[in-house]
Amino acid sequence: MESSLLFSEVLPGGATWSHVLKRGTALRITDTEGGANVAAYFLNFENPSERFNLPDTLKAQHTARLTAGHVLFSDMGRVLCSITKDTVGWHDPIAGISNSSLIERKYGKTTYQQSRNEWYQNARDGFLIELGKYGMGPRDLHATVNFFSKVVVDDLGNIQYVANNSAKGSYIELRSEMNVLVLLNSSPHPLDTSSSYAPKPVELSISRVPTPMRNDPCRILCPENTRGFVLTELYFL
Repeated sequence: MESSLLFSEVLPGGATWSHVLKRGTALRITDTEGGANVAAYFLNFENPSERFNLPDTLKAQHTARLTAGHVLFSDMGRVLCSITKDTVGWHDPIAGISNSSLIERKYGKTTYQQSRNEWYQNARDGFLIELGKYGMGPRDLHATVNFFSKVVVDDLGNIQYVANNSAKGSYIELRSEMNVLVLLNSSPHPLDTSSSYAPKPVELSISRVPTPMRNDPCRILCPENTRGFVLTELYFL
């Protein structure tokens, strides 16, 4: 991967980032300190009405967590991204994202005017600001994923946050199967039990990667994935 590296930068804790991840490239997100949370949202850049579909992603792959071998389906049955590498093993797709009310209730109220870059940011506002740069708004923000975080559900249906799911140096790699608008935010997980606002930075790196083969692990994970890849390839004919 190192020989095909195209770009690298550090996303500070609590910050938002967006990029059009081109087909044939991959985004690696590395938890440089341990304990990171990265909320993520995905749309087809050429047709933003096609976007990440969480229910279909989980239902098609018979899972309530995401890891290597899984793909992120769009609401048109195509594959936006494939998870080709993962050293964590469990990424949360069900707990949603933080908003301003939750952050203020858990950590107190700050403003940029008072605290400058140390102010307490949240994922929802960060995503809406970023979507606005592409002519979109609140109606365009749907279900998201929390990379590096883990939640479990007990027998009563309560969702519980599992601390320390990601160790220092852990990473996940997303291969783009079409030109995908990727939005990331590194604010704390909404169920994080820490009493202090301490979002962690992550390193982002983009590399050129080969076209997936017919026996690609993500493609052959299940028949639904194979169908998703076929629909995606048809889209580019």
